[in-house]
Amino acid sequence: MSDADELVVLWTSGEKDVAENMVMMYTLNAALNDWWEEVRLLVWGASAGLLESDADLHYWIQELHEAGVHVEACKACAENYDAVEALEDLDVDVYYIGEQFTTYLRDDERYVLTV
Repeated sequence: MSDADELVVLWTSGEKDVAENMVMMYTLNAALNDWWEEVRLLVWGASAGLLESDADLHYWIQELHEAGVHVEACKACAENYDAVEALEDLDVDVYYIGEQFTTYLRDDERYVLTV
């Protein structure tokens, strides 16, 4: 059994309902309630396009930042959705993340939840 104290939520869905009623809700509450020592949200795939264009989700990202959640995005995906600038404007760290994500998966100090 792992003694992991960090959660990485990998958000790939382009569905707003999934974003609001699982990804954002759980990620925010996990941080606010100290369920994990550290919480990260990783925006990957279709979620980059959805986040770029949805003002309701912009509010959620602001709430996540205020709760101490580190928000990151795959730059290749953001480029595919022409969303790099919009995500950076939301204070999302946008970079080529494949190698870092591999580290997240291999590290016994983290759990990765994929949605």
